[in-house]
Amino acid sequence: MLRYRADIRTLLWMLVFAPGLVALQYARPDLLPYLSWLSFYFAISASTIAHNHQHCPTFENKTLNTLFSYWISIIYGFPTFAWIPTHNLNHHKYVNKPGDATITWRFTNSHNYLVAASYFFVSSYYQSGPIKEFLAQTKEKNPERYWVYVSQYVVVIGAHLGLAALAVSLHGVGLGLTVYAFTLLFPAIVSLWTVMTFNYDQHVHTDPWSRYNHSRNFVSPVLNFLLFNNGYHTVHHENAARHWSLAKEEHEKIKHLIDPSLNQKSMWLYWFKQYVLAPFFPSLGTKQIGRAPWDTGEGKLDLTTAPVGFGDTGTNVARV
Repeated sequence: MLRYRADIRTLLWMLVFAPGLVALQYARPDLLPYLSWLSFYFAISASTIAHNHQHCPTFENKTLNTLFSYWISIIYGFPTFAWIPTHNLNHHKYVNKPGDATITWRFTNSHNYLVAASYFFVSSYYQSGPIKEFLAQTKEKNPERYWVYVSQYVVVIGAHLGLAALAVSLHGVGLGLTVYAFTLLFPAIVSLWTVMTFNYDQHVHTDPWSRYNHSRNFVSPVLNFLLFNNGYHTVHHENAARHWSLAKEEHEKIKHLIDPSLNQKSMWLYWFKQYVLAPFFPSLGTKQIGRAPWDTGEGKLDLTTAPVGFGDTGTNVARV
């Protein structure tokens, strides 16, 4: 049923480990202090799996892909279809250039902790427009698909309310809400924040006009195992429909063409240098590489006129 054998691990993460961890903590809330950090990890992994699934569907069968999208949405904490208008059809078209709803330089091209920490809120606001526009057009052109997308909201909200109620019924209001919060609610919030911050760090101060220097890569084998090769970002933009399991092999073919500063060995070391040391030692921070994203060749763009629509359809549209 799987299109790629490597997605056995995807199913283990989403259908065995993540729900099993929730069930264990619901049954044994005394384990919450020891296991809740894993809930945060699996929610973050769900965000990368949702991303991968929208680019390259997991199953051969369309119905299974739709059902899997519902399931990922619950763990991820947000409808997975939202990747289509904001990411597949927008970000991959503009790649941090004018028109990208997720640009890293909307109000400043400075790169520091405050800009990175606030990026989630700014990006979320500007992504809401493409989502609404996408839903409106889908409702007009494909009502059946529109209700599938809307039902993802219903499933996510309904599942989380139901699981919160279950926790309260098992353990009382105080402990029950604590169990729900640390197994599902807070991990989902952190998952959304993390995936947007990861996108920010993969594009800030890169050259979106360059074929190979438009993205920052985090090439740690451990990170890429945990996040399903999402650290290899240059090759992902070269062919977004390529399965995640092939990313490392493709990265090895072109890594010598990428500016060395954009191939970071450790995300943690990168964050430490950028957000802890660089305020005191600026030379350790990132610098704009190549052509600035707003440099359209006609002078600096006025952001008030920059388009933020989701763009037209293309080869990166998911088939789920």
